[in-house]
Amino acid sequence: MAISIGTSFSSQVRPEDPAEDQPTLGLIGMGAMGRMYANLLAKAGWKKIHVCDLPSKYEELKEKYSNVPTITVMKDGHAVARSSDFMMYSVEAEFINKVVAEYGPSTKIGAIVAGQTSVKAPEKEAFEKYLPEDTEIVSCHSLHGPTVSPLGQPLILIKHRAQDSSLHLVEQIFRSFGSRYVYLSYEEHDLVTANTQAVTHAAFLSMGTAWASAKLYPWEQGLYVGGMETVKVNLALRIYSNLWHVYAGLAILNPKAKEQIDQYAKSVTELYKMMVEAGNKGEVNGNGYANGHGNINGNGHEKEKEKQLRERVEWARDKVFRKRNDEKRKPILLSQEILDKFSLGQRPSSPTSGSPGSSNYTPNSHLSLLAMVDCWAHLSINPFDHLSLAATPLFRLFLGVAEHLFLSPSLLNSAIHSAIYDTWHRSDDLEFVVAARGWSQCVRFGSFEVYRKRFDETREFFESRFEEAGKLGSDMIKEVMKSEVENK
Repeated sequence: MAISIGTSFSSQVRPEDPAEDQPTLGLIGMGAMGRMYANLLAKAGWKKIHVCDLPSKYEELKEKYSNVPTITVMKDGHAVARSSDFMMYSVEAEFINKVVAEYGPSTKIGAIVAGQTSVKAPEKEAFEKYLPEDTEIVSCHSLHGPTVSPLGQPLILIKHRAQDSSLHLVEQIFRSFGSRYVYLSYEEHDLVTANTQAVTHAAFLSMGTAWASAKLYPWEQGLYVGGMETVKVNLALRIYSNLWHVYAGLAILNPKAKEQIDQYAKSVTELYKMMVEAGNKGEVNGNGYANGHGNINGNGHEKEKEKQLRERVEWARDKVFRKRNDEKRKPILLSQEILDKFSLGQRPSSPTSGSPGSSNYTPNSHLSLLAMVDCWAHLSINPFDHLSLAATPLFRLFLGVAEHLFLSPSLLNSAIHSAIYDTWHRSDDLEFVVAARGWSQCVRFGSFEVYRKRFDETREFFESRFEEAGKLGSDMIKEVMKSEVENK
């Protein structure tokens, strides 16, 4: 049982207070998120911030913060742990046990300790095993990347082994972030993050790998351009512009995430097979588009397969979105016209296919979206349960795209029609199936090294486009987040 003596600092302490009245804030790990926390705390006015990274990075880090008097760079985690009243481990979930084992015993008596890891089960185990019993645990997790403003974003706080006053002090330390506090247990955190991130990441990772395997930038072909495609392309590139370990820990170390990624690959595969089996045997033009509505009559077998595909898609729609039609809440996604402003390519000036509801956009199967909703339906996950609780910007946007597709009868009918009768995207869909199954196998094997290699191979293909896509993606997220605030 913990023998905590608690912190001696008032939970009402402010950055404006004299330095001697402020707690010393410590950060072990100065990667992208560690730097974000250090910079935000310094900007808020906290006067005693001790940080460290790997010993090999000491001189470089010291030079970087030489002009920031409130940030002191320490040689190692022992120095940070011994001097900090509140300290945070901002390290990869894969290494949290090793790092806490090394520096945990040096933790200052009565200190409050947190971890900024994406998977909390290994963190909880490490903290309980290696932290002295006279320390307290109030952990955290900002559900956004280092390039996204924390304003209004969910910041999970986990009061695991602490007094109420210690939780209030942590709240006060982070208040300047402008984040929205969400209070969970370690176990609830891992369930919520799996439900809001696992399938989203799997979908975007698979998109990127499929495009890289086909050796094409799809938006340059005038096919995957505009509207919903704008979100998919920008967010796929956004994921690959980050470091691989940001996603690997959640996928490999969270059992719930493994289950969902496996089901997503299964949904992708089964839906693709149904599309092929129901495929058009009628006349197809030279561009791979069905003429008009294709062979509507078909033979009995094909018609039955088409019926089965439609029934499965509509079953998933009803199970996931059944209650949404009765709610007054505005849709998540912005209009397609606004999204077009953030497109990397130009959409065609006229419809390319005879598919119903195609408007000015080239219809395609939207296999990634159909499979995502199918996956949620099979696992009985209601994505809206966690939307207001702890949704990341990526999850919010991808759910918005799915909502936009599934709640529009014309768009959904167009996707199903294209999936069956258009052949131009069939090879792209096959690449997507292979990619989704590959990522699922990678996660099932539990190999961080294989995960890194798969990620970096794809990342290399898109690297030259990150700067352009990064700005457009950030602007798009800001616009959607602004719209969400106005809706509320």
